[in-house]
Amino acid sequence: MSETNGNIDSERLETVSCYLCGSGDYRHFTDAWDDLTGKPGTFHFVRCKNCGLVYQNPRIKEDYIGQYYDDEYIAHRKKKDWGLMTPLYNWAMGKHDRQKTRLAERYVAITPTSRVLDIGCGAGTFLLRIHTLYGAEITGVDFKDLSALPGFDLIDFHSGSIAEQDLPAASFDLVTMWHFLEHDYAQLETLENVNRALKTDGILIIEVPRLDSLTFRLYRERWPGLQAPQHTVLYDKNSLLETVRKAGFEIQDYLPYGAFPAYFYLFSGLAFKYLKGKGLNLSRAVYPYFLGQLLATPILIFEKHLNLAMQTVVCRKPK
Repeated sequence: MSETNGNIDSERLETVSCYLCGSGDYRHFTDAWDDLTGKPGTFHFVRCKNCGLVYQNPRIKEDYIGQYYDDEYIAHRKKKDWGLMTPLYNWAMGKHDRQKTRLAERYVAITPTSRVLDIGCGAGTFLLRIHTLYGAEITGVDFKDLSALPGFDLIDFHSGSIAEQDLPAASFDLVTMWHFLEHDYAQLETLENVNRALKTDGILIIEVPRLDSLTFRLYRERWPGLQAPQHTVLYDKNSLLETVRKAGFEIQDYLPYGAFPAYFYLFSGLAFKYLKGKGLNLSRAVYPYFLGQLLATPILIFEKHLNLAMQTVVCRKPK
């Protein structure tokens, strides 16, 4: 059996061209590892010589990537018992959804007649909050079948990629992608499908890690935003804006921060530097995580001005 990338079977890997311009001309950017779970393998990110996009190449074939989203994957929130930290953990997760909601409310007036689509919806808690607050019709898409999770009877849930869904054209007032696009295997195709699904005055909100950020400069090959092999693309500000423009969107606003807490990247990057690929035991890390967050509060007050880790772009269809 031929192997490459550590213990990854070469038959599970594929070479890809640049997602943005289609060029096959690139240079090495950095190596990365599955620092979160400690699964074996060395993964390679390259920078396109033509347009500058940074992407993983080779990548795990889509048919095999599911094993890297196991039951411990935090966005799916299947773990409920965090010991003494459970109330604080639940509060933090709730705050994340509150931050998403506040951000969306700045650009869209959500009402009971609104239709909201969340791509990469995970546990669906953001959609459920939108439904509870406004009575809006909510739709979620995730490549994993999460329909057994609590509250999914209220969500029009679709499992698979956006290209596989029969979403009605010009039907959604708001589409969100909270840390989804960097996981996608066909970003431009996905964005073009979203463009068709949005109403004429609809809004698309995309949040992704920011490659040209302070935390990347601090941690480099151990930067949590690499999240290999799940992340297929690493966006700096210019490549993110160019991607959404190429998919036919106008940019309404750009934010050098997001709803996701930048502190997670500060903490995890330090842990990854120390552990060097052994994996982060979340049950043990939860205690130092919240203690560190308390100590870092003076810095986090200025998070929106420090370009720490995240970026958000707000888009609309051309008028």
